[in-house]
Amino acid sequence: MSDKFKDKFRLDRQTMALRVAREFQDGDCVNLGIGIPVLASNYVPAGREVIFHSENGVLGFGEVHTAGEGDPDFVNAGGQAVTIIPGTCFFDHHESFSIVRGKHLDISVMGGLQVSEKGDLANWLVPERQIGTIGGAMDLAIGAKRLIIAMNHVTKDNQPRIVKKCSYELTALECVKLVVTDIAVIEVTKKGMVLKEYAPTWTPEEVQELSEPKLIVAPDCKEIEL
Repeated sequence: MSDKFKDKFRLDRQTMALRVAREFQDGDCVNLGIGIPVLASNYVPAGREVIFHSENGVLGFGEVHTAGEGDPDFVNAGGQAVTIIPGTCFFDHHESFSIVRGKHLDISVMGGLQVSEKGDLANWLVPERQIGTIGGAMDLAIGAKRLIIAMNHVTKDNQPRIVKKCSYELTALECVKLVVTDIAVIEVTKKGMVLKEYAPTWTPEEVQELSEPKLIVAPDCKEIEL
């Protein structure tokens, strides 16, 4: 795929996490995966109470501490120290995954390697390197009421991550509801993938060039607002 867009503006990791956090509603119970997703706990919109869950056995934590701060025994899924706030509780993996498998999560946010036009997710194994571990990814992909994927739109060698059919090992089928990338926000629907928003300096046509499936441009498609 062409690299003619390699010098264009893209959202950084913090800004992608900020956009993800806009999806959180008051009272939501949310699991944040490793990478960009865990950063979203720092950007909860003012006035909203969001209950964050981590599969390693923490519920109701606050923002991520900066490196070197906080208690190293109180960490999120990415091993980052998190703020302990009134109501934070701790439990073992058995109870933690009962929350996931019992479908008590409103939202799960995960990173991705590929998302298909039907919402299939591949996010645990890079075939070329045979590197990856699935951990609790399958449970989290299907256990939440809504799955949001945060990832770069293309690979380092400029190959699309938004694909017609996943070529990587699957995590779960038809599970993704929303994809937030460094250039777009795309909703997965039964009619296809709907382009809702695009990054500053981009156009819907340019986002389409970097996506395999035919994107449906929403009538109210607009530049990403933060």
